[in-house]
Amino acid sequence: MLCLRPPLPIISSRLEVTKFSKDTSSLVVCALKGPRQRYPRVWKSKKRIGTISKSAKLVDCIKGLSNVKEEVYGALDSFVAWELEFPLVAVKKALKTLENEQEWKRIIQVIKWMLSKGQGQTMGTYFTLLNALAEDGRLDEAEELWTKLFSDNLESMPRIFFNKMIAIYYKRDMHEKMFEIFADMEELGVQPNVAIVNMMGSAFKKLGMLDKYDKLKKKYPPPKWEYRYIKGKRVRIRAKNVDELDAANEDVNRDKEISPISNESDEEVDTSVHEVNVEATCS
Repeated sequence: MLCLRPPLPIISSRLEVTKFSKDTSSLVVCALKGPRQRYPRVWKSKKRIGTISKSAKLVDCIKGLSNVKEEVYGALDSFVAWELEFPLVAVKKALKTLENEQEWKRIIQVIKWMLSKGQGQTMGTYFTLLNALAEDGRLDEAEELWTKLFSDNLESMPRIFFNKMIAIYYKRDMHEKMFEIFADMEELGVQPNVAIVNMMGSAFKKLGMLDKYDKLKKKYPPPKWEYRYIKGKRVRIRAKNVDELDAANEDVNRDKEISPISNESDEEVDTSVHEVNVEATCS
């Protein structure tokens, strides 16, 4: 390979130094071929597996299995057998994918397997497990998990867990247990959000407890402002009235109920016109 540095000065016998010009036009650069040509590789290079592809592979690994515990746990153990560290990020992304697909049984199996390995023991994991148990109809296990978490984290329980348990009982019309959890919130000094106040208010209305409903609305009035994050900044926005939102939702539901009725009436009109046309052609 040619060296492209300028030559050293030549010293004559008379100690006279002759300098060459620094013009590179006279030099030969790689025999006038330019930079070395790159040829395509014949062999295949292994792609680095990231957390997204790992989570997709994990979801595909457990999707086609049966609900037998030993089979699912064996597949998960073989998936992490060659990992130097537990792939916690990949498992969490796989759980998010399964949650979007509403695979509640798979979520319960994966979380229980992960907890048996001593990994992912966070409040976010427990909340995902609580939600999956409630959606799968396993209310006894959800209540058992709630009782354990509430006793272990009595003074540091996040409000989202209270919201979830009140919503679970509200869907099943279990008002007494709703009142118990709301009483625990007030005793611990946890400020209820708008969703909790609305569910409790509707429960009081169903049971005819209008005096308690008025006390609830006076104690927890709807907020005038709400905070949202826009482009990473916390922005204060004027909150909409809850009653207006409920009225808008009722109007939307009413429109949905009216639309199939109008479609049926249009179909009846079309059939009657078609029959009249057939009779006219026959006559």
